[in-house]
Amino acid sequence: MTRTFDHLVAEAESVSVAGWDFSWLDGRATEQRPSWGYQRLMSERLAQASAALDIQTGGGEVLAGAPKLPPLMVATEAWPPNVEKATQLLHPLGAVVVVDPDEPPLPFGDEAFDLVVSRHPVTVWWDEIARVLRPGGTYLSQQVGPASVFELVEYFLGPQPQEARRARHPDDARTAAEAAGLEITDLRSESLRTEFFDIGAVIYFLRKVVWMVPGFTVAHHRDRLGELHDRIEAEGPFVARTTRFLIEARKPARKPARKPPRGPAREPAREPA
Repeated sequence: MTRTFDHLVAEAESVSVAGWDFSWLDGRATEQRPSWGYQRLMSERLAQASAALDIQTGGGEVLAGAPKLPPLMVATEAWPPNVEKATQLLHPLGAVVVVDPDEPPLPFGDEAFDLVVSRHPVTVWWDEIARVLRPGGTYLSQQVGPASVFELVEYFLGPQPQEARRARHPDDARTAAEAAGLEITDLRSESLRTEFFDIGAVIYFLRKVVWMVPGFTVAHHRDRLGELHDRIEAEGPFVARTTRFLIEARKPARKPARKPPRGPAREPAREPA
C-alpha cells in the first residue's frame, strides 16, 4: 500500500536522529560499502594497540563493534545527544567518552596514543593528530570524499561551485598529513552507489547529516520535497554517488640519539724523568 507524502513526511520528522546508527533506513535506502572494510581494519589495529583514541565517535556504534579494545580506550564527541548515547554504549566496554568541541587542541598530552582512528570526521586537525600520536603510532580514518551525494545536495541548493565540489579531496588530505610530519602508508578512494526509495528516507538523511544541506527543514523545502516524492513514485529510487576514501598515516619513529664520535686512542701521559 503506497504511503502518502504527508504520512512519509510526518514519520521522518518524528524519528530521533541522535547517534550515528542509520538502521532506520533499512529497506528505505541503500549505500554501497567501500571494498576495504573500515570496521575490520579498525578492529585489527585496536586489537594490537595499547592506548587508542577514536575522534568524533558519534554515538559510539562503530567503535563498539570492535571485538577487542586496548587497555586504554578514549573517544571524543561534541554533540550532546551523541555524547550521552556514546557514554551509555562505550562505558560498559571500558572506554572513556570525553566531550570535545572538535577544535584544537585535543584535550590530551603529547604522545598519549599509539593509535588514533576516526570514521567520517567533519574536520581533521592534522597537527593535533600528529601531536598526540607516539613515535611509530598510526592514524587510520575513513572519510567522506569530494562531491559526495551531490546529486541530492544540488537538487536542493542548485549547482555548486568547483571549490565546493572539490572540497575533502584525498590529495589535500595527503598534503595536510605530510605537512604535519606524518607518512602516508595507505590512501584509497571509491565512488559508491546510493539509492533513496522514498521521501522519508531523504528527510531522515538530511536531518541527520546536517552539513549536506545547511539549514534544511521540511517547512522550508516542502515544495522541492513534494516534487522529489512525485519523481520517486513515478521513476523509482533517487540515485546518488557517495564518495569515500581511506587514509592511513604513520608518525615516524624517533631516531636514536647519535653518540659522539670517539677520538683516536691516546697514550697515557708520562711522568717526567
